[in-house]
Amino acid sequence: MKVLQRYFTAEIVRSVLFALAAFLALFAFFDLMGELQSVGRGGYKLQHAFGFVLLGLPSYAYELMPIAVLIGTIYTLAQFAAHSEFTIMRVSSMSTRMAAMMLFKIGLLFVVATVLIGEFVAPKSAEFAEKLKLQAKGASLSQEFRSGLWSKDVIKKDGLTGEVIGSRFINIREIRPDGELRGLKVYEFDHNFHLTSIILADHSVYAGAHVWRLSDVVQTDFVDGTTVDNINTAIATHNKPEMNMVSEITPEILSVLFADPDRMSAFDLRAYTKHLAENNQHTERYEIAFWKKVVYPLSIFVMMALALPFAYLHFRAGGVSLKIFTGIMIGLSFQLVNSLFSHLGLLNTWPPFITAVVPSGLFLVAALGVLWRVERR
Repeated sequence: MKVLQRYFTAEIVRSVLFALAAFLALFAFFDLMGELQSVGRGGYKLQHAFGFVLLGLPSYAYELMPIAVLIGTIYTLAQFAAHSEFTIMRVSSMSTRMAAMMLFKIGLLFVVATVLIGEFVAPKSAEFAEKLKLQAKGASLSQEFRSGLWSKDVIKKDGLTGEVIGSRFINIREIRPDGELRGLKVYEFDHNFHLTSIILADHSVYAGAHVWRLSDVVQTDFVDGTTVDNINTAIATHNKPEMNMVSEITPEILSVLFADPDRMSAFDLRAYTKHLAENNQHTERYEIAFWKKVVYPLSIFVMMALALPFAYLHFRAGGVSLKIFTGIMIGLSFQLVNSLFSHLGLLNTWPPFITAVVPSGLFLVAALGVLWRVERR
């Protein structure tokens, strides 16, 4: 049994890596063709385009891993069937359950690799890729709104602890690739949403420990906490070279505003979801992305379950190539259904966990049904 397990593992891993490399080469080629249009703009050169494409490969590896596992496993099992190896294994007392258990152990390796890539490698490489591109072009992060980037934060009595005593709305004109904020405007309100302070800063840098160091500051305080339109309002204006602002907003949270939720780590998604919930903002999109991040690596087991019936099928024409084509269609269908359920769940406010787990559940039921049928033939 150990010899058979090693044989299965070696053949499937080799096939999966080959399929993954082929997919990555294809996507890298298309990305490079798209980046060539930007070469020559500002300081963006050919080496920057190559670097941007290479740094984007880990994200593709994470997204394509289940499909690569499906195709690689189908190819290996189809080869076993074509050379009658699988038949000999079955005659030698290898049951379907034993074959499934061997595939499960192999799938566990790919699940761990997918989690590591999705949590630690892909998010960082995608962030570096964007910074590389922006620095080369001499550009800055910007939002679609003409007024810049907006974010909401809460004000607590003792900085990050204690009771909530108000809220603040932060407007940022631009975010530099190095994380520096330019053109900062902060509007602070009390519990009754009366404006208490307006802070204008030329630029700001993150000092760590949830502290932003603001420079060239003009602070306007409304002493009695009433609105500006009230003529009885007492106004005090202060010019400060520097001041510190304690905020739950960090550079990581700001980077989330420009990132695709599907390419963020589960840790960042959970942290940002918590931040949105504390500020009474909608969290559905990021909750769905979080549960997809948790469930997606487990879909590798579903892909292997879908591949197992192909070892029992014998086509008169087409052979291995027909099985691989079928596997590609199944993989594309899974990606389509997975994406479709994400949008439907967001539109219909379905529970995030159900939205994330249903596509994998449907394909798993289909795999078990097909396996039951081919085993009875």
